[in-house]
Amino acid sequence: MNNVKSVFSIKDLENLSGIKAHTIRIWEKRYNILEPMRSTTNIRNYDLPNLQKLLNIVLLHNYGYKISRIAEHSTEKIELLVREIISEKSSKSHAINAFKMAMINFDQALFFNTYNNLLSEKSFREIFYDVVIPLMNEIGLLWQSGTITPAQEHFISYLIKQKLLINTEKIQILEPTRTDKVFVLYLPENEIHELGLMYLNYEILLNGYKSIYLGESVPIDSLKDMKKYFDNIIYISYLTVEPTRDNIDDYLKEIASEIMDVNSRVWLLGRMTQFIDVNQLPKAVSVFNSISDLVSEL
Repeated sequence: MNNVKSVFSIKDLENLSGIKAHTIRIWEKRYNILEPMRSTTNIRNYDLPNLQKLLNIVLLHNYGYKISRIAEHSTEKIELLVREIISEKSSKSHAINAFKMAMINFDQALFFNTYNNLLSEKSFREIFYDVVIPLMNEIGLLWQSGTITPAQEHFISYLIKQKLLINTEKIQILEPTRTDKVFVLYLPENEIHELGLMYLNYEILLNGYKSIYLGESVPIDSLKDMKKYFDNIIYISYLTVEPTRDNIDDYLKEIASEIMDVNSRVWLLGRMTQFIDVNQLPKAVSVFNSISDLVSEL
């Protein structure tokens, strides 16, 4: 456990639980639900058991339990109530919290147990939409706020990639049934966040199209090469951190001049698309707000 973050600030607890620090302090003062450690300067810090207990309390609270009633129970009783809720109904919030704990602790067993429990109730697509996409959004915010380290982000991302690859391989062996267009999936140069793009590859294959997955950090010249082999190409890219907000419009102009023709289109999604100047957007470029929006266009 020496390499695992084991001490958390109240701001970390806010980021991980979704409960405001002010509310956590009120719960702590009024109901003694947590037992913080205090520094010599009287600053609150919290250990992993406190974090786990808070996540369980939040789940119970979301299912209608009053904080005053929860506070009457021991930690063991709270865990029992959580298990009862999970056994009665699918709880995506519990799964997300379990995945976050797996990430924080670098706990592969917890990840796989949580995933397998979900798989007993849901399809892979349902797991991705209900749990993985919200988890990915939270991970991005946790990383930006400094609550988790890049190592923890990479750890959980790799485990999710494994599941994506396993499920994608099952359908890759099938011949395409729809041949009116070919999809080329790529990330721009210096962009390495590919989970969303990997899932889109799965959906495109599932819908019967030919999908060519080029992966991360692809130069525009490589996209031009695809035109030698295929007609009616739709290029798809997921822009999480690249191009930067200052460079994105110039990047789209270069894309338009280098690879656009009457048979080519570009579909974009991701956080950086919010910085696109829509007045300069080439006609053959479409921007989507979410994975589900893009999938509905297939």
